[in-house]
Amino acid sequence: MANVIKLRKGLDIHLAGRAQEQLLPVKAAVEYALVPDDFVGVTPRVTVREGDHVRAGDPLFVDKGCPEVSFASPVSGTVSAVERGERRKVLRVKVTADAQQEYADFGVKDVAGLSADEVKDGLLKAGLFGYITQLPYAVATRPDTAPKAIFVSALRDKPLQGDFEYELKGQEHDFQTGLTALSRIARVCLGIGARQTAEALTGAKDVEVNVFDGPCPAGNVGVQVNHVAPVNKGEVVWTVDPTAVIFFGRLFNTGRVNLMRRVAVAGSRVKQTGYADVLVGAPLKQILAGNVADGGRHVRILNGNPLTGAVADEAAVLGAHTSEVTVIPEGDDVHEAFGWMLPRLDDFSTSRSYFSWLQGGKTYDLDARIKGGERHMIMSGEYDRVLPMDIYGEYLVKSILSGNIDSQEQLGIYEVSPEDFALAEFVDSSKLPLQKIVRRGLDILRKENA
Repeated sequence: MANVIKLRKGLDIHLAGRAQEQLLPVKAAVEYALVPDDFVGVTPRVTVREGDHVRAGDPLFVDKGCPEVSFASPVSGTVSAVERGERRKVLRVKVTADAQQEYADFGVKDVAGLSADEVKDGLLKAGLFGYITQLPYAVATRPDTAPKAIFVSALRDKPLQGDFEYELKGQEHDFQTGLTALSRIARVCLGIGARQTAEALTGAKDVEVNVFDGPCPAGNVGVQVNHVAPVNKGEVVWTVDPTAVIFFGRLFNTGRVNLMRRVAVAGSRVKQTGYADVLVGAPLKQILAGNVADGGRHVRILNGNPLTGAVADEAAVLGAHTSEVTVIPEGDDVHEAFGWMLPRLDDFSTSRSYFSWLQGGKTYDLDARIKGGERHMIMSGEYDRVLPMDIYGEYLVKSILSGNIDSQEQLGIYEVSPEDFALAEFVDSSKLPLQKIVRRGLDILRKENA
């Protein structure tokens, strides 16, 4: 029987433009790219040159600190460019796709009979092991770590996130195969929502199912770890995106690397919302071609959701861990008389500053403005109201800003990832970039403990 965990803290933000359950037609792209920055903590060493031919599943780059961890090409084709930035940092490796796709063959395997080392070896050879991240530090893990548990969250509850149950349709067998493979390595904890009813989730085998009943961020894997198996110093848990579990299952069931994922196309500036089946590394402009509303307003395209997504530029491609592409108003072309002093009915406020709080579950068309400048941190308990974890969020952020590593450890930095502070950043009256602050603190702590 599933373990039910009720959460009281959090905040659901209802934004206009949620993806409808329909598939949108998207043409196959000519060129794809794999971005090393999608795999936090990895220092890439490119293993191909311009002009080389690769198959889908062949490595494009490896982790310099752990060369056995490679990263597979999503398509077969010719390496067209290795783009670099400042200090020769690898920005992306581009591949021009073949008209007829070729796949590296890694062999079909029965995961029920595999050992932990054989599962790891299969993922390493296929260039998929890098899709596993870890706590502490919220970085791509390495095969020599010994996790006390592996967490998979199938609950996506951030604003405009896609519904994993819709993504799962037709891929239940691959999902179960991926879960079984991971269970050969360590205990697997599958987190689902109270309203999710798919048999592949509620009746998943070889895993411990935990039902999380509460507002956003109940779907954050860090929140689920905190309530099921908190991370202490010296311990490691692995976290895996549910779509990556499907990738793993496809590998063992077919012997091929197939990085096709179903992403939500959402936001108030999208003409037709829905889902698109696209490969990791597909250009966002290809996914959104002809589907961005032309209403004369400036828009912001996000590689992800409005809380944690990255602002996309012209060259942006679908991220390795991205489950949605969203388009919202930028807000830099809005000019308001009297600003915040007007009585508002269409703006969202967590402090009930506007009359809109009387309208219950109203959906809002919010833009990207933060409506204020960065200022001194106010100890008001704002973070704690939306952070359902057994930590003191405000004190942890202060200890990171002051560089007090001992205090960070005592306040639970090993348990958190930047996305856990996304809602706190949204409600923060001090307008601090909390996700960047937490990321910087984790990077410094990882370097100190290396």
